[in-house]
Amino acid sequence: MSTATLERETVASSPRTTPRPIPMTRIVGVELRKMFDTRSGFWLMTSVGIAAVLATVATLLFAPRDELSYGSFAGAIGVPMTIILPMIAVLAVTSEWSQRSGLTTFTLVPHRGRVITAKLLGTLLVGVTSIAVAFAVGALGNVVGSAIAGVDTSWDISLGNAATIFLADALGMLMGFTLGVLIRNSPGAIVGYFVYALVLPAIFEALSAYQDWFHDLRGWIDFNFASSALYDGGLSATEWAHVAVSGTFWLLIPLLVGLRLVLRSEVK
Repeated sequence: MSTATLERETVASSPRTTPRPIPMTRIVGVELRKMFDTRSGFWLMTSVGIAAVLATVATLLFAPRDELSYGSFAGAIGVPMTIILPMIAVLAVTSEWSQRSGLTTFTLVPHRGRVITAKLLGTLLVGVTSIAVAFAVGALGNVVGSAIAGVDTSWDISLGNAATIFLADALGMLMGFTLGVLIRNSPGAIVGYFVYALVLPAIFEALSAYQDWFHDLRGWIDFNFASSALYDGGLSATEWAHVAVSGTFWLLIPLLVGLRLVLRSEVK
């Protein structure tokens, strides 16, 4: 029997090894890198720091000296954060469909649930990091502003209030993520978010002003209104219930529907 024949028989008789699944940490790392790879993604991420610096400088220039406090800087920085962070979440999901890279992604990792989970984890990681950077910039502005104005440095945001601010921004990012998995189109999801964040609150505000019955029910229906109380902190049990109930209808149920659509829809 020849040597080549023996080698073929040895290879044929040896058991096949099952490849190890791709670890979640690697998939999350890939999704994070994809967020920064495009020019739009890079500048959107960079705009977090730029917006925090601009808001801090604007507060230093225009805020009354007797009102300089950490709350003033945090409030100024929080306004652009509520717009930028959900956009990051939207693009993290819709890029697979808008850039037509979904077929490649889901071929390399055929379990769509793992990819979507990695996108969600990467989005939340970016959000937490961005919020931490914004808090740090605001703290620096508070120290510098107090020194320039010659007033005592005021730290009027408690640890509990900081936690609720983190939660409010995280819920905003999750809303962007939800619209991303529901619509799976970048322009459509972005327009949908601005309708949710700008148009619906105006409609609900008008209803609350002119309809007494809706004024008492608004907290249970308007998730944007209910979650905005998180920025002030010190929520009562009823306000927490408002966040939970309205969040179920506006965030949890649409997110579950969107995830089901993503797992079952055809990728082209």
